[in-house]
Amino acid sequence: MSDLSLSELNSIREVVTCHQMTSHKLQDYSNKCSDSQIKQMFGQAAEKAQDSANNLISMI
Repeated sequence: MSDLSLSELNSIREVVTCHQMTSHKLQDYSNKCSDSQIKQMFGQAAEKAQDSANNLISMI
């Protein structure tokens, strides 16, 4: 995918950063929860957000 323009790469970088930030926030919420179901829900959502960021990075 090296034929991407600088603008496109910057847009992808911004999306990756947003996914990573979301993952960190969701993991933090998970760590603060006492309810096991909600804790698990936040943890799974955090993993999915990080997986999305990793997938975008690997496609560049």
